[in-house]
Amino acid sequence: MKKSKNFFPGNLKFLRERRKLTQQALGEALSLTRSKVNALESGQTKAPSIEDLLKCSEYFKMSVDTILRVDLPKLGELKLRDLEAGNDVYLSGSRVRVLATTVNAENEDNIEMVPLKAKAGYLAGYGDPGYLGSLPVFHLPNLPGNRKYRMFQTEGDSMLPVPEGAYVIGSYLSDWRFGKETACIIVTVTEGISFKLVTFLPEERAFQLRSLNSVYSSYKVGADEVREIWKFEYYMTDELPSEILTLQQLSRGIAEINQKLDRIK
Repeated sequence: MKKSKNFFPGNLKFLRERRKLTQQALGEALSLTRSKVNALESGQTKAPSIEDLLKCSEYFKMSVDTILRVDLPKLGELKLRDLEAGNDVYLSGSRVRVLATTVNAENEDNIEMVPLKAKAGYLAGYGDPGYLGSLPVFHLPNLPGNRKYRMFQTEGDSMLPVPEGAYVIGSYLSDWRFGKETACIIVTVTEGISFKLVTFLPEERAFQLRSLNSVYSSYKVGADEVREIWKFEYYMTDELPSEILTLQQLSRGIAEINQKLDRIK
């Protein structure tokens, strides 16, 4: 397995200089000595303590994951300002990565279709333009052009009356902190692709997943298990929906039964 690169030394220096702080001033803010800050920035401290990492995380309002794993100097100014405003990517879901996509000859985003036979490979290939380029693509003229869409084929009956095998179109969510239960296609490392009613639980850094079919129990997944979330927009199916009796129809039927019983009496 390829070892993840540690960007902490360069990131610490970069963040300090963005705030126009000396090593002495940053050390005082973090309750560290100037020499300790210098050792952290220069990489002399090969394994920073958890306590030091948490101090930096709290001070700069960025998660430890971001400070360790993201090469901050290479980010654009808008993304950096978003981070500095407290919108940490490992909490919001954008993970400082460009969403892999495919485009047509006019440089417009395709809607890639992920059928059931491609479902197993999606978790490994969702960020690979080569994999996405192998998927069927299409366009729908009535969709707003300011979003990215993808289509997934459903499996199982957990979201009835949306039938198994239906094709669900979702719009990509870069920010996962939505305030109410939302129908989504959620991609996790444990279950792959699931179509559920999703609620964000900020205190637990987790999501509650619920099925429309009440036979299935709701459950939680940690935010660190989630790779993508696509907000439900439309679905397509070749199945004709089953007839659903309205209250008026039920009342009429009950009245007819009562009339027949009266005649029998």
